[in-house]
Amino acid sequence: MEMSGSERIQAPREKVWEALNDPDILKQCIPGCQTLEMTGDDEMAATVKLKIGVVSANFKGKVTLQNMNPPESYTISGEGQGGVAGFAKGGADVALEDHGTETVLNYACKAQVGGKIAQMGSRLIDSTAKKLAGQFFTKFNQVVSEANA
Repeated sequence: MEMSGSERIQAPREKVWEALNDPDILKQCIPGCQTLEMTGDDEMAATVKLKIGVVSANFKGKVTLQNMNPPESYTISGEGQGGVAGFAKGGADVALEDHGTETVLNYACKAQVGGKIAQMGSRLIDSTAKKLAGQFFTKFNQVVSEANA
């Protein structure tokens, strides 16, 4: 599953960059995120509870920040195990552009699932993944814009 898009955020690029690297802000924005904490300079541990179709699962895994180019771009990737439900892994290339007093956040995401979740069919998985990514970037925009107001 692949998707891309952009968000226009009412904050300067440096503030958006700081937020993209702040576990407390990311935790607020990741749908179903129960815990998210730094375990290294570029790594976080996460617990996320999700429901896809009729399958609910708690995913435990890690989130890694790579290809850091402050305050312009990075790759955020994660993978988690959901027990009998299966696994999920994916990532997003994120790039920030100044646009006057605003910042345009461009993203390109990829995701994979396996196990019981994968048996649900690609249409359901794709639509759920797109919905979750949309929720994350919309919430991120809201949190960062309000903090900057």
